[in-house]
Amino acid sequence: QVQVEESGGGSVEAGGSLTLSCLASGNVYTSYAMAWFRRAPGEGREAVAAIYYDSGDTTYAEFVTGRATISLYDAKNSLCLKMDSLKPEDTAMYYCAVATSKAHIQAIGILSPRPYILWGPGTKVTVSS
Repeated sequence: QVQVEESGGGSVEAGGSLTLSCLASGNVYTSYAMAWFRRAPGEGREAVAAIYYDSGDTTYAEFVTGRATISLYDAKNSLCLKMDSLKPEDTAMYYCAVATSKAHIQAIGILSPRPYILWGPGTKVTVSS
């Protein structure tokens, strides 16, 4: 069983950068995709970026395209999200998630939260103007 835990959240001024990390423990090699989602206060959960575990191919939500980079590192045991040019509207809880079903991802899409079965507790990001 894979478990994930996020770190790296904090407070930053608008225009600044932040790097979030997600440490995965357990049998991470059953992962098909990993992703970052976020939930702003009073809003629903939305995808930020996702990566296919084997190929490393990435997909980004439109609102972060050009401002974020998702990557795997540390022998693919960790997931990273670097965000630049942060805006107050990026303020949210950020969650790391793992999907293990190729069929589910292909049917629903890598940026949908539904295929993701493992979630971390989240890390809070606050961007001040």
